[in-house]
Amino acid sequence: MALLFSLTSFTTYNVTDKKEMLSEVEFARLTNHVSEIKSFTSANRTYSKKIAFLVDMKIKSGKNRFFVYDLENDQIIDQGLVAHGSGSETGIKGDILQFSNTPNSNCSSLGRYSIEKSYSGVFGKAFRLNGLDETNSNALKRAIVLHRYKEVPDEEKEYYIINSHGCPMVSEVFFKRLEKVIESSNSKIMLYMYY
Repeated sequence: MALLFSLTSFTTYNVTDKKEMLSEVEFARLTNHVSEIKSFTSANRTYSKKIAFLVDMKIKSGKNRFFVYDLENDQIIDQGLVAHGSGSETGIKGDILQFSNTPNSNCSSLGRYSIEKSYSGVFGKAFRLNGLDETNSNALKRAIVLHRYKEVPDEEKEYYIINSHGCPMVSEVFFKRLEKVIESSNSKIMLYMYY
């Protein structure tokens, strides 16, 4: 009930409407990963079958690429900007990214994460991320967390946004909305970062 109440406070986007905002390729990537999440969560009772977070790293960092997805109604219910790791840059600013699971690489890591308990750190409240795949299995060791940072803008920009040290880093305003969703869920929420 609490999850349903908190979800109604967001503007919802019907997937068919959202298809017009995402390119056809971006929409196909999103729906493919949603299908993977649904298959995984149907076999794993620990994870929410209602909500998932998806991050499309092929979308430039100045555009919304972090999606809160309603798995039951097949629609994006919120979206925002998210930074990638500075180590993911290849010299072609934001256009071609690389990813790594290696400690101290400052790279973002692709794959599925479970959002774990919050803690208070350098950036205030943050959520630990547990990597579920070989590509992100060092997330806890690398201290990869979902956190906010005041330099991440709230609105889309025509330029690239600041980079992180490998963490998915969002604006303070967007973090507050994500925090409500995470804390109102009775099950762990999956975050899926893909390219």
